[in-house]
Amino acid sequence: MKSRFGEAIREASLDRKQAIVLIDVARLREISRFCRDEETFDMLTDLTAVDWPKREKRFDIILNLYSFPKNERLRLKAYAAENEPVPSVCEIWPAANWLERECYDMFGTVFEGHPDLKRILMPDEWEGHPLRKDYDILTQDTAWIRENLGIESGQ
Repeated sequence: MKSRFGEAIREASLDRKQAIVLIDVARLREISRFCRDEETFDMLTDLTAVDWPKREKRFDIILNLYSFPKNERLRLKAYAAENEPVPSVCEIWPAANWLERECYDMFGTVFEGHPDLKRILMPDEWEGHPLRKDYDILTQDTAWIRENLGIESGQ
């Protein structure tokens, strides 16, 4: 991968026999297509994020891939800043559709090129993104329950 993508491959490691490759987020779609077409990682098993609020590129975007022909797993990771768009991989792995929506809903990650990026778990009118480490769930929950259900929260 390093010979093909050069500096877009930031680092690579092995953890419990699973390859983990840190890549440039701007090249995510291109590298993902290579992983599917050339390296036969034909299944996206998960796509998620991790919030590191004190880091400049706050989010780890994580794709867990599986190759049926090789019976191997590969983890792609990319760092993304708070308002940095992340290329959608829906056209490569259709399963990414709902996973990217969940990541958007919970972390606020905007997937560029996603066909219908909208909330999937929280109500449409919900404010904020509950899995961010700086999110104040009690304040939001109390306000939403009062406004939408007309009762006081039991928090």
